[in-house]
Amino acid sequence: MDSLKLIIQKDDWKKEKHVPVIEIKGPTKKGEPIDVYLCVGKEIPHPNTTEHHIRWIKLFFQPDGEKFTIHLGTYMFEAHAESTEGPNKGSAKCEPYVYTRVILEKPGSLTALSYCNIHGLWENSLRVDFEN
Repeated sequence: MDSLKLIIQKDDWKKEKHVPVIEIKGPTKKGEPIDVYLCVGKEIPHPNTTEHHIRWIKLFFQPDGEKFTIHLGTYMFEAHAESTEGPNKGSAKCEPYVYTRVILEKPGSLTALSYCNIHGLWENSLRVDFEN
């Protein structure tokens, strides 16, 4: 298997519907809760059908000056309108939108990975600096 860095795709989320979007709402202060919103398909909607959907988004944090990345969470999207009646006939489907709250003790970078069942892995990052 190739290194993941060779198969993870990157692009501008405003042009590519598979790239995870990371947004921080409100202030970013050391040791205080930070509201983080993750989604796929913000600017260009992802279809999220039985045949073509986002299965998960993972969120990581790389603190400045530290060697190891911290896995903050995995957010699964399990329903894709599957049904015994056929594809896209099910009673429910998930949209890949997530809200989470984290507390950070150092500035660093948030990285999100998303997985599309057809188009593979996609990555995006956002720098987090603390407000004074």
